[in-house]
Amino acid sequence: MFLANLQRARQSKLARNAGWMLAGQGSKLAIQALYFTLIARALGVRNYGAFVGVVGLVGILSPFGTLGSGYLLIKNVARDPGQFRENWSAALSTTAISSSLLFGLVLLLSRFLLPATIPLRIVMFVAGADLFGTGITGICGQAFMAFERMRWTASFNVLQSTSRTVAAVALAGLYPRPSALQWGSFYFASTIVVALVALATVVIKLGMPKFVWARGWPEIREGLYFSINQSAETVYNDIDKTMLARLATLEATGIYGAAYRLIDVSFAPVWSLIAAAYPNLFRVGAEGIAATLTYAKPLFLRALAYAAFLALVVVACAGILPLVLGSEYQRCVEALRWLAVLPLFRVIHVFLSDSLSGAGYQGLRSAIHVGVAVFNALINLWLIPAYTWRGAAWSSICSDALLALCIAAAVFLLMRRSPILPAQTKALGMGAEA
Repeated sequence: MFLANLQRARQSKLARNAGWMLAGQGSKLAIQALYFTLIARALGVRNYGAFVGVVGLVGILSPFGTLGSGYLLIKNVARDPGQFRENWSAALSTTAISSSLLFGLVLLLSRFLLPATIPLRIVMFVAGADLFGTGITGICGQAFMAFERMRWTASFNVLQSTSRTVAAVALAGLYPRPSALQWGSFYFASTIVVALVALATVVIKLGMPKFVWARGWPEIREGLYFSINQSAETVYNDIDKTMLARLATLEATGIYGAAYRLIDVSFAPVWSLIAAAYPNLFRVGAEGIAATLTYAKPLFLRALAYAAFLALVVVACAGILPLVLGSEYQRCVEALRWLAVLPLFRVIHVFLSDSLSGAGYQGLRSAIHVGVAVFNALINLWLIPAYTWRGAAWSSICSDALLALCIAAAVFLLMRRSPILPAQTKALGMGAEA
């Protein structure tokens, strides 16, 4: 029986893709841990706080750099592989035009939303890296996701982390106590190199783009929904870093940013599972929300068990953090323990949100995420000036809990309107294993 189950798992496309993504995310996890340690120690808490403050600001607008074209590429190509070249072209042209406009907007907003002590050139480096470099690398990975060739998507993720780690080693070797500006230039260079490699790989493996400029309004609107949703996620995940830099101190930003980064990195195995299942969610989503939930349920339960285990590990092991990063990060221990509950809420709202998208309810998903993002920004205006990084941690917990509750309520109401048939449940359960 065990051998039969093992053979079936090996033959499962989802299992293989999840395996590739998990291997990639596992490698990325180890590399990012080294990268994070090097940069946090080299920059110190104040310079690290300045850097994450800029990254948080750019992150709010960076989803609009692609206008959701990578997700449209996955949806369209997963349903009809013959549409790849046109969708690949649309993704590249959209990213080039939109990111160019957003680059100027980020520079303008930085003068109002970031402290004057942060040089404009840091913003230029981070915006160039994340809007153009990370944007292009992301749609290259999504191109392979559309064909369920997750090995290449995972490779791009590992390559990007490796490139930044090499840059961090080079920075530490060249400068005994580097500034945030110096790291910004290395960050930019390492990100652009990976984008060029990813772009060349897609052209060689999947083909040249076929330039078609026209895109219908329904697709433009759907792509915008994806961008709004991503930006809203960034707001309630990262706006607190930017607000801490402006309303509190760069030291507080560094403490909170380091703790939050560790939570993000530890969530990597769940992201790999979600990424592997993403194309199939769009396929089964043609049958409605009940179909996507049936498909996602076993994956969700595994991810929830991992998140519960992770929370216990974080609480138990947080005390070793200052030994790794240095004594100036001592207060990160408390911050990390506060944030330990986030993966549990995140598993709930991420799986349910992706089920909504797969079933065609991207507009509803985006509306809920925007509402929570606004709530997060407003509550931070009260909590951060009063409690600095503790206030940011409390607002993150409240926001993720609220998002999980609202998404779950939306899914429950939709399920009552479209219950799944028993025969359909059996068929979809078999599809999840195939």
